[in-house]
Amino acid sequence: MLQCLLSPLESHPATLLNLVLKLANAAPNLQFSFIGTDHSNKPLLISKPHIPDNIKFYSISDGIPEGHVPGGHPVERVDLFLKACPENLQKGIDMAVTDTKERVTCVMADAFVIPSLIVAHRLNVPWVPVWIPFSCSLSAHIYTDLLRHKCNHATGDTLLDFIPGLSKMRVEDLPEDVVNIVEEETLFSKTLASLGSVLPQAKAVVMHFFEELDPPLFVHDMRSKLNCFLYVGFLTISLPLPPLPPSDTDGTGCLSWLDKQKGGSVAYVSFGTVVTPPPHEIVAVAEALEASGFPFLWSLKDHLKGLLPRGFLERTRGNGKVVAWAPQVPVLGHASVGVFVTHSGCNSVFESMSNEVPMICRPFFGDHGFTGRMVEDVWEIGMRVEGRVFNKDGLLKCLRLILVEEEGKRMRTNAEKLKRKLLDAGGPQGKAAQDFNTLVEMVSKS
Repeated sequence: MLQCLLSPLESHPATLLNLVLKLANAAPNLQFSFIGTDHSNKPLLISKPHIPDNIKFYSISDGIPEGHVPGGHPVERVDLFLKACPENLQKGIDMAVTDTKERVTCVMADAFVIPSLIVAHRLNVPWVPVWIPFSCSLSAHIYTDLLRHKCNHATGDTLLDFIPGLSKMRVEDLPEDVVNIVEEETLFSKTLASLGSVLPQAKAVVMHFFEELDPPLFVHDMRSKLNCFLYVGFLTISLPLPPLPPSDTDGTGCLSWLDKQKGGSVAYVSFGTVVTPPPHEIVAVAEALEASGFPFLWSLKDHLKGLLPRGFLERTRGNGKVVAWAPQVPVLGHASVGVFVTHSGCNSVFESMSNEVPMICRPFFGDHGFTGRMVEDVWEIGMRVEGRVFNKDGLLKCLRLILVEEEGKRMRTNAEKLKRKLLDAGGPQGKAAQDFNTLVEMVSKS
């Protein structure tokens, strides 16, 4: 029986479950125990109603004390979860063993859940962490001590060319807690800083990306440090992407609205499920969209619409649509969409890449800086907003550059080339297929 343990970070459980679903289909005789919190498990069971019989879910405590209400920042939830490990994880494993009457043969976990290594050691079984953020951001945590030594007083535009494969990255792209040490460092930050000494103990480290798109120096460096380094491709979408659903089946009305727009003319704006831009940036986005005159589709949570400038929705009704939620992959796949204004979350970036849509990136935290930099300076399929903050003139400039000017045409050409590379990487001859087969064999033999 293979154990799967996850973290309470909002986007991670679904990604890990998609990997487990692939493994369960490839190894139908292997039993999988998916251990998470009620908060993370319930949405998965709703969104994935057809779970194979060889996957069973078990819920453990989220570590939040009774009566305590966590603040708005997701790190507090992660800290409380990690603090309750590994005893909490052991309880989940004990439940699974009692229920299935099978022994644990391998522990696979979100790489953020470092205490899962302790559990694997107790059980004397292999440990296989899965790195769910953007791939190259792993180096920031492998090299935390070196980065803190060399960059603590460096300017934001200082290049990280002393780290293999990160020659295009800069200090400002690093996750905020790598070099900006506060007096009371969070448990999550300490956990990430320990990855350099912990991950070499893994049987394998699994990457949610394609090797063919990563800097070769980064790949070589990770392979020199880790026992086994496996790329299994995108875990949130399948390549090639399926055809768009009929527009009249989209209850949000987004696809029907896009049908009425000119090809490559629409700015699609979304900041994912976790990020909430500060009020003045929401105002700046609205002002830029209105001033541009370009048609736009904006996925904006209902409780944030009160921050929009007075009369904005009425004035832009003719060429704009604001919805509480949009079916992102079909939207990005629609021929009318010409640019994606995004927070640079890796899943959103992957979806945009797969649909060859150029991006305007406004990184917020975590791996966003690295993905935004790759979009602009490595893949050259988009740009970051100037100063990493939305303002009316800066976003207006970006929109015009991508939707009207020659530079935007060049980005679209690069995006087409990158999509072809993606399709090859995700095909049967790509390295992801080979690495996935290696992973299946590894967990089956454990």
